[in-house]
Amino acid sequence: MKRDYYEVLGLEKDADPEEIKRAYRTLARQYHPDVNPSVDSEAKFKEIKEAYDVLSDTQKRAHYDRYGHEGDAFQDFGGFGGFASGFEDIFDSFFGGGFATGRGRGRRASAARRGADLRYDLEISLKDVLRGKTTFIRVPRAENCPVCGGTGAKEGTVPVTCTACGGTGQQQVVRNTAFGRLVSMVTCERCRGEGRIIEEPCSECRGEGRVMQEKKIEIKIPPGVDNGSKLRVTGEGEAGIKGGPPGDLYIVIYVRPHETFKRQHNDLVCEIPLSFVQVALGGEFVVPTLEGKAKLRIPEGTQPGTVFRLKGKGVPSLRGFGRGDQLIKIKVEIPRRLNDRQKKILEEFAAVSGLEIPKQEDKSFFERVKKTFNAK
Repeated sequence: MKRDYYEVLGLEKDADPEEIKRAYRTLARQYHPDVNPSVDSEAKFKEIKEAYDVLSDTQKRAHYDRYGHEGDAFQDFGGFGGFASGFEDIFDSFFGGGFATGRGRGRRASAARRGADLRYDLEISLKDVLRGKTTFIRVPRAENCPVCGGTGAKEGTVPVTCTACGGTGQQQVVRNTAFGRLVSMVTCERCRGEGRIIEEPCSECRGEGRVMQEKKIEIKIPPGVDNGSKLRVTGEGEAGIKGGPPGDLYIVIYVRPHETFKRQHNDLVCEIPLSFVQVALGGEFVVPTLEGKAKLRIPEGTQPGTVFRLKGKGVPSLRGFGRGDQLIKIKVEIPRRLNDRQKKILEEFAAVSGLEIPKQEDKSFFERVKKTFNAK
């Protein structure tokens, strides 16, 4: 079972970014395999690195604080590049590191590996959906060390080929058994499968070849995106390992709810309140759209719930094929209180229209209504 990330780094849950960074640097120096040759140093270093990668990222940390390790499956969206290495680790545990990859016969995949993909959740407004938007975001990520250029070696030096394995990262082990000689491949103990040894680690990245930095990235959001839309920015993920290519950045779009409009596919829906006098007489009314105001002609006698359509006032198609419409639903507002003059005018209207207005004591009217419903 995984240990709590805060426990791994020896921190409280309210630790600020500087405290997290200091704790990571201290523990990384203590347990880095190149500095600490103990058997469990590599496992501890990986645990420390994993905890730091999550807690140093604002979004990953918020997700972890809410869901803990149970949310790892969702959070791995930000680490697509980790699948291959995990797959190879399974082979290593069963076959002693003898799984060959396309990077070279017998060589472990720990040589050059693609950087991890990253995820960034971006919130935008409904107006941004209509027009599209260009914005800048800041993404913390692992980048090639500016001092050593990603080699992990001290400036002016280079890693040397491991003499124990000849640069393959693996050693052949021969065992004599009752069934004969058994030959297997195991990870080289001297270079830990890297195939090379950094004799003088870089002081900036301490031999890792990468450092955490914040990158400002321009994002262009096309018109028509919706909740959950994903934009891929090639090469803006984490830097590759040991000279591998960088990962990609995935922008996941979230659209803030609008107080007036709701989206239905590419149409925009809104409800317009009118008085019973306005819908009875009809006329031309000014209605809101996302681009300003528009005029809408309503015929007299319009009934509550009637829907009118403004062509081309909806959301653009993400694929560039036209725009949706704006649907306007009429809501009739009935006044809760009337003054004496208003009441008199309505009573006169009822009389002219032949409408019967029951009084409080008029029980015969309600009896007739009751019979009408019972008859149905």
